[in-house]
Amino acid sequence: MIRVGIIGGAGYTAGELIRLLINHPDTEIVFVNSTSNAGNLITDVHEGLYGETDLRFTDQLPLDEIDCLFFCTAHGDTKKFMESHSVPDSVKIIDLSMDYRIASPEHDFTYGLPELNRRQICMAKHIANPGCFATCIQLGVLPLAKHLMLNSDLHVNAVTGSTGAGVKPSATSHFSWRNDNISIYKPFTHQHLAEIRQSFCQLQNSFSSEIRFIPMRGNFSRGIFATTYLSCKVDLEEIRKLYDEYYNDHSFTFIVDKNPDLKQVVNTNKCLIYLQKYEDQLLIISMIDNLLKGASGQAVHNMNLMFGLEETIGLHLKPSAF
Repeated sequence: MIRVGIIGGAGYTAGELIRLLINHPDTEIVFVNSTSNAGNLITDVHEGLYGETDLRFTDQLPLDEIDCLFFCTAHGDTKKFMESHSVPDSVKIIDLSMDYRIASPEHDFTYGLPELNRRQICMAKHIANPGCFATCIQLGVLPLAKHLMLNSDLHVNAVTGSTGAGVKPSATSHFSWRNDNISIYKPFTHQHLAEIRQSFCQLQNSFSSEIRFIPMRGNFSRGIFATTYLSCKVDLEEIRKLYDEYYNDHSFTFIVDKNPDLKQVVNTNKCLIYLQKYEDQLLIISMIDNLLKGASGQAVHNMNLMFGLEETIGLHLKPSAF
């Protein structure tokens, strides 16, 4: 049994992580740390877990009682914690913030995108879980990078649900603003661009094209729907073969024959990819659930790999029928 601890337990990703772990046959949650909620029942915050757990939040950190530590903290807080606390060497870490996603000689975190780094993840002690936009966009493009086919600018439009903004209310996340509305934010400058470029260069070290990314806020709760297009003279049948080959031994990414819609991945750990050609332009549609494949589901996938479990355990999730 893998004994786990969670730091930063009150947010959306933490709620999904707790849901996955309490239903995982090989894990036991030892503690969920939240200073502001210490002593309160988990279900006081994550009400969807009524009847599934009687755990309470704690402000304690019994790090010597766990095998794996998850950080569901705000960006910057994981690094501060690591610098101010001594985590036992035996404890494996999975960080859902962006603090360690960019490779550096200053840390030993492995970038935790299983479809890119599965072998390294299996041997890793510390994992930097990818960003949600980054996961969706990379999965749509990685097979091209592997075959050195990223030789023109990539044009990416991606829309995310309101949960991508986190649980803390803001001017652009409350219902009356978000409903019946759409807007762009951080065009061309989104923070996930650095990790996306890092991954493309890992497979195609000659990659130097621009990634022209327009992120959008959607009027729905969860999910990311991304469209990427670029110049590509290879015919669609050959491209499809490259994608099928790349994802053949990966459990959660599927190349589909029909133009998919977002609801097919919501509440699952899947990524669906659809390919289309128009003259010399290749259109790639990719979609994920931002809280699962883009965060907590991927974190559990990484945990499974790190502890030598079958990678899909605890992640057989089904989309809504409607």
